[in-house]
Amino acid sequence: MDAPSIKNSESVTELPPAPGNPRNSEGDFLRLTDGRILFAYSKYVSDSGHDDAPCNVAGAVSADDGRTWTRLPGFLAAAAEHGVKNIMSVSLVRLTTGEACLVYLVKHPPESYVVLRRFTDETALTLGEAEVIVPEKHGIYYVVNNSRVCALSDGSLLLPMARHKIVKRADGERGGVYFGTCAMFKGDPDGRNWRQESRVLFMQNPGASGTGLQEPGAVERPDETVYGYFRTDRGYQFDAVSPDGGKTWSAPASSRFSSPDSPMLIRRDPFSGLYYAVWNPIPCYNGRLSRERRWVHAGRNPLVLAVSENCVDFSPYTVLEGAEDHGFCYPAMFFPAPGVMLLSYCCGGEEDGTCLSKTRIRRIELDDTAGRTAE
Repeated sequence: MDAPSIKNSESVTELPPAPGNPRNSEGDFLRLTDGRILFAYSKYVSDSGHDDAPCNVAGAVSADDGRTWTRLPGFLAAAAEHGVKNIMSVSLVRLTTGEACLVYLVKHPPESYVVLRRFTDETALTLGEAEVIVPEKHGIYYVVNNSRVCALSDGSLLLPMARHKIVKRADGERGGVYFGTCAMFKGDPDGRNWRQESRVLFMQNPGASGTGLQEPGAVERPDETVYGYFRTDRGYQFDAVSPDGGKTWSAPASSRFSSPDSPMLIRRDPFSGLYYAVWNPIPCYNGRLSRERRWVHAGRNPLVLAVSENCVDFSPYTVLEGAEDHGFCYPAMFFPAPGVMLLSYCCGGEEDGTCLSKTRIRRIELDDTAGRTAE
């Protein structure tokens, strides 16, 4: 296939940092029953935008298929409801039962766990009680990215997550997290009965890797195999394939997607059936980044888009964002109408503090027939 053909692309809203709100970060989309689109995201609420700093889940809505957005007052979910300071990394999913759910990570230092909340009233955007998907486990720090719940064709849900062992210093205090492995958790179509579906996946012969497998994602292919992908520090995304809905996997290995240590996202357009991949394609090779500026964007530019009919053979990419002094990462993707994509991602630069501090929603009109293989 040819690279994605874009008819029109425009930034339709931005969520910049502000005093007392130093970071507006990764999120996800959901169509509400009244027709509006919800965008839920991580909103930091102190003087720090550090990953573990105080953070709640906030929201914005669009009534015109993503052309304009209105921020919601207050929060969709608050960390205080869990007795913690930080909840983040939002995924939104509609179950085959018709229920809509919000999934997020709860930071309970030094560990973390994952919960699911059901919308009891989508018009008023109220949520029910939290159901624990992955319980807190001593000595384990879980990471589940935004927009990571994968709905399979049989109605079940697959949740890829990174597992990090917490390293203790000699004085007994937490000293950091060990490089990542991955576990796939699976839930029933009603969003209940979650269990670890796969053995733990790990980077074989990691060599000089300091990260292992991080921030995993998954998508189901047309043949119902599941394609998994993982952020690494080896200059490429790693990938693996499951033939049985996430139970068994091939050994993770280097993929075709060159990348710095930054997450990728692949989603299927329900209207065209095409698969779109969004990622940062250029590694942090020597000389590209100065040590003084790397903390701003972490090599996460440009941001590009590729397309595939089978989620195996991807096209060349089209550049969506190319500013070298900004970083673009943690995307979420939604298709509100045929030929239209909403794409959210962090987009900060030095004026914002880091690439994670500001989030943008871009509305893209695609020519989804260009370059398709003739039948």
